[in-house]
Amino acid sequence: MKTAAATIAAVQRPDGGIPWQAGGHLDPWNHIEAAMGLDVAGMHAEAEAAYDWLARTQRADGSWAAEYRDGEVILSTMDTNFTAYVAVGVRHHFLATADRTFVERLWPVVDRSLDAVVRCQQPSGAIAWRADPLVRLVAGCSSIHHALNQALALARAVGQDRPQWVFAARRLRTALVEEPDVFATKPHAMDWYYPVLGSVLTGSEATERIEAGWSRFVEPGFGVRCVHHEPWATGGETAELALTLATRGDRARAAELLGCVARLRHDDGSYWTGYQFADKEFWPDERTTWTAGAVLLATAAVRGDAATCEVFGETPLEPRV
Repeated sequence: MKTAAATIAAVQRPDGGIPWQAGGHLDPWNHIEAAMGLDVAGMHAEAEAAYDWLARTQRADGSWAAEYRDGEVILSTMDTNFTAYVAVGVRHHFLATADRTFVERLWPVVDRSLDAVVRCQQPSGAIAWRADPLVRLVAGCSSIHHALNQALALARAVGQDRPQWVFAARRLRTALVEEPDVFATKPHAMDWYYPVLGSVLTGSEATERIEAGWSRFVEPGFGVRCVHHEPWATGGETAELALTLATRGDRARAAELLGCVARLRHDDGSYWTGYQFADKEFWPDERTTWTAGAVLLATAAVRGDAATCEVFGETPLEPRV
């Protein structure tokens, strides 16, 4: 784990930002995924620097731009999922370090970010992805549901009450479960497992969903196909499915999936984004920090890491602190 985390830290900018790869662009969601990978490897100072970057770059409305490069905004659009995810990362760091000063300092950032996202909720309960109000994504909204759960736990940790987030989470879950036609139809694996990872579906419903899509998305020996019809297994999706399984008690299958990810590991400890198993080549030509972050999180979950299992495990609407 230390070696993979070191490859993330090597790419981290002096200002704390974590781009996809050296010299590449940065988006807030994948920046946070990489930061959580740093935390599970014990690199807490580097992870905290990543959250400080978010605190410094948050906009007045509570959001972040969708994309940055070298410290400059290159796509100013607000991405609701990217903006919400800060709650997941901040709670993970808090549980990993037990640093109350940190959570009290970052609480206003989380508070503003979730309020910004909830303001985007539509009458159906769904939340649009970016600027187009008609583009609503299953994976993105499931991730927002997860973030609302974690934000509510943080609120209680600092003695605050946010009933509007409870209401928003309930409405969002209802839309995802009862109004599937509201959301874009996509062939991506994320739309399959994210309702489970985000605790939209729990218990037997979650189990049934995972089993129903397994043969469609999981390629034996290679991992999870990014999209069901392409011979391309990706490290991020494979690790996230492993994380989903491990935090719900199925560590055997999670470990098996992580074994597939080993194929993507470079000699320096970084991870290729994916493997095209028909052509037998890594594709694209990149080794991304967020892939390493996802692998680190899944590995931690398989090993029973308390912070990771708490944050990513099956949770009720208002999880315990």
